[in-house]
Formats: sequence, C-alpha cells, structure tokens
Amino acid sequence: MPEAMPERAAKEWRKVLGVLVAQRKIASHELPIVDAYCRIVSHIADCEAAIAIHGLTMVSPTGETKRRPETTMLKEFHATLARLAGELGLTPASRTKNKGGAVGDDEDDALGDI
Repeated sequence: MPEAMPERAAKEWRKVLGVLVAQRKIASHELPIVDAYCRIVSHIADCEAAIAIHGLTMVSPTGETKRRPETTMLKEFHATLARLAGELGLTPASRTKNKGGAVGDDEDDALGDI
C-alpha cells in the first residue's frame, strides 16, 4: 500500500485491490491507477462530510448566495472516479471488457507487498 494514504483511501485500496488481484485483472504497473482511484474515494468522503456540516451553499463576502466549493469538487471527483473505475474494470459495463490475465503478471510475479 502506498505511504501516507488517508484511512478511507487505504480501506478502499484493500477492498479493490483484493478483488482485482484475485481475478487477475491488475498488473503491477497499473497500481498508480488504483492509488488514484482510492484517493478519489477518500476525497469524495471529505467533500460529503464538509457539505453535511456546512450545507450546499454559502454566503459570499458580498452577501450573494453561492454553491460551496466542495459541490464543484464533488462533481469533478465523481467524474474522475467513474473514468478510473472504467479503466480498472470496476463497473458492470467495463467488467465485460477487462478479461484479466494482465500482461507481465503471471504466477511467478510478486505482488506480495501490495
């Protein structure tokens, strides 16, 4: 697992990577994609927590009601998450395309420190 990963991201790392390795649908050189995916999951949780505390809108210094920045970030994070999930074969549609047997990763390859 990458160092300095937030707890929520680390939990997602263990869950997702366990499935991908068991199904032989990940190569070691693709681990940065898994890392990014897991960190995005953590960022989404952070945005949702901020929105739960502060609401969807805020009042600007000029008195105008505006969307909180977290709402925009949440939208961007969800778009990125969907793209990465597709790359990793984590969505129903992408699972049929990702047949596994990642090139370069066979029985002898060591993913032991993942």
